[in-house]
Amino acid sequence: MSAQMPELVDAWRLVAAGSRLEARLPLSSMSRLRDVLADAEADDVVCSIEFGRDALQSPYAELRIAAALPLLCQRSLQRFVLPVETVQRLGLIRDEADEAGLLPDYEALLVPEDGMLSPATLVEDELILAVPLIPAAPGSDTVERDWPVSTEEETRVNPFAALADLKKDRNN
Repeated sequence: MSAQMPELVDAWRLVAAGSRLEARLPLSSMSRLRDVLADAEADDVVCSIEFGRDALQSPYAELRIAAALPLLCQRSLQRFVLPVETVQRLGLIRDEADEAGLLPDYEALLVPEDGMLSPATLVEDELILAVPLIPAAPGSDTVERDWPVSTEEETRVNPFAALADLKKDRNN
């Protein structure tokens, strides 16, 4: 497996050649993903991107990603590692109208006019999507508290009580 992913590739040439890219990418190089991680001290992301055409001759890029993302559990506030193994097939399109022609299990990827894509950005995008909105370590218990009402709150006068009294007087 090569140590580096090319910075930019010509998607249409790779599709025509049926090429496959493989690499190990450091988490520390993914600036947008780093913002949601507890730290970037983890193993590299192992990924591959296979380009080709399906049975309907639609161009695609299939991403295979394996990573261990260090996250902060929002229940315990402890660091934990979320294992991510994903396979995503991206249908490469030149125009938004082409999206309707893709198979249902494809995600559309609008390729720029020059055909150039950043493979590392595609991998980072998929990893960002894999991070849960509220990270919680497996096996962590939800924090449940009994928030009793204080006696002060119980005896406090309801500001709408006077309105309720007026309403009662009017109805009688």
